[in-house]
Amino acid sequence: MSRVTSDLREQLVALRRDLHQHPELAHQETRTAAIVAEWLGALDLRVRTHVGSTGVVATLRGDLPGPTVLLRADMDALPLDEADHGQPYRSRVNGAHHACGHDGHVAILLVVASILAGQRAALPGTVVFLFQPAEETVGGAEGMIQDSALDDPRPDACFALHLWNDLSLGTVDARPGPVFAAADGFFATITGPGGHGALPHQTHDPIVAAAEIVLALQTVVSRSTPPLQPAALTVGLLHAGTAWNVIPSRLELGGTLRTFDDGLRSRLMARVEKLVVGIADLHGLEARVEWATGCPPCVNQADLTSLVQRVAQGVSSIDRVAADVQTTGADDMALILRAVPGCYFLVGSANAERGLDGAHHSPVFDFDERALAIGVDLLVDVTLAYLSAPPRRTAD
Repeated sequence: MSRVTSDLREQLVALRRDLHQHPELAHQETRTAAIVAEWLGALDLRVRTHVGSTGVVATLRGDLPGPTVLLRADMDALPLDEADHGQPYRSRVNGAHHACGHDGHVAILLVVASILAGQRAALPGTVVFLFQPAEETVGGAEGMIQDSALDDPRPDACFALHLWNDLSLGTVDARPGPVFAAADGFFATITGPGGHGALPHQTHDPIVAAAEIVLALQTVVSRSTPPLQPAALTVGLLHAGTAWNVIPSRLELGGTLRTFDDGLRSRLMARVEKLVVGIADLHGLEARVEWATGCPPCVNQADLTSLVQRVAQGVSSIDRVAADVQTTGADDMALILRAVPGCYFLVGSANAERGLDGAHHSPVFDFDERALAIGVDLLVDVTLAYLSAPPRRTAD
């Protein structure tokens, strides 16, 4: 039987739709944060606001002794317009759309807080609710950690979920080890004297060098990465020139590198720099490579992932429990998982028959709202299972 009563279900859907209609971009989540703080305050929790800019942290202390568990939800929307496919809760904000399910994550965690607060007298331990800004820009978790979001009290474990439209409604995926990839951006500047397009022998051409660099970078994965270690590299930016008959003196090139292993991450970053600088030098040009380091990979601890899998098998609305998904997408939940052992799991939210299976980060993204109650049930049950009998730590 679901823990989500009919009244709570109505609140859950209404809250998600309200947040969906009023999306807020990274570090601008003031309305969302105010709703979160008011809701948690009404539950008589200790609430901190403006944590790491617009983040909110609330603490529920049970009446019985026990460990501390942290539950996290991200709050920000994406900077794109939502397509109109007849949904009554379409975004009312131009250039902003909850295209990744964060509105659902917030609604789920608030209802989880309501259910757990109602069990305070029998709760063995403490629950910290963390509502994070700016996941989409991979900056919100770092700011909250720097602002002591994990320090008072210090969690013993953490859990979070992500609604996932690559999985059908009723499926839950919890995979031990790396789940989301590290995300790093590289930006190269190649410079030379420039010159006349009709007299190429008098200068050095950064465009020709860049063409060779782009092709050579494809070998970073195909020839510098062990075949059994996943990685991805994409060049997504190439800017040069102002006229059709001028060899430019400057070229900018950029891309992204995704990896799941810290050692491989460092080696491939060094390989990118060596290829760019070396090929530019062969062409008589100078090159400088700069990195915009994003976040490390999200790594789930094995015993806590097993706990999620075991609990999910007992939730009646879950049809299938898997451990299949590993994505080269990134999520700064990784920083929380580096500080606190935990599990970041996926809750299937797609319904192809109803057309609710649009890709994440697309204008047509939407999900089956029945996934909300599944998320609430699973997160409540996982929390209570951990607080009642924390797994004994094992080596991953």
